[in-house]
Amino acid sequence: MKENYRIPQATTKRLPLYYRFIQSFSDAGKERISSKDLSEAMQIDSATIRRDFSYFGPLGKKGYGYDVQKLLVFFRGVLDQDQRMNVAVIGIGNLGHALLKYNFQKNHNMKIVVAFDTNYPKEGELVNGVPVFHPDVMEDKFVEYEAELPIMTVPARSAQIMADRLVSMGVKGALNFTPVRLQVPENFRVHTIDLSIELQTLSYFIRNVEE
Repeated sequence: MKENYRIPQATTKRLPLYYRFIQSFSDAGKERISSKDLSEAMQIDSATIRRDFSYFGPLGKKGYGYDVQKLLVFFRGVLDQDQRMNVAVIGIGNLGHALLKYNFQKNHNMKIVVAFDTNYPKEGELVNGVPVFHPDVMEDKFVEYEAELPIMTVPARSAQIMADRLVSMGVKGALNFTPVRLQVPENFRVHTIDLSIELQTLSYFIRNVEE
């Protein structure tokens, strides 16, 4: 994402969704859409969409709406969709294997290019077409495969150690699937996905929803 846009984190998280739905409108042959069209498709209120878009200046015209192709080009640029992001998976357990098998098949600008696990040799082995190496050679292989975005699926006991190594390597952030609250510098971005918390939260809402 372009660094010159200073927008709220909540808006930032919606940008890939906007791009996905705008792409769907384009695939369906739509030439222009309104915030209401997006609202109905995404189940997000129109006011939120208009406010999110306003951070980027005038993307549409009153009474006309938004030109689908112009929106598509704009959000592709904001999200760097024309530049591939090389991903590294650290920890090849059940989740790691699933990620290697999936490997962002529907996302052409993101690809897992390398992985690491203590059960694999330093010379590496192919798993679903992805080379997997022992973590002892992680620093060298990150450079060799030009990996930028690590996904951490290691055991909890190894999470902080691995995060410290990533920081020392100059990596800018990581997607963390461990339940550990990582201690990292301010310039290292961590997005943590704790499946148990997400499920517990969903369970609460399901069981406590008002009829």
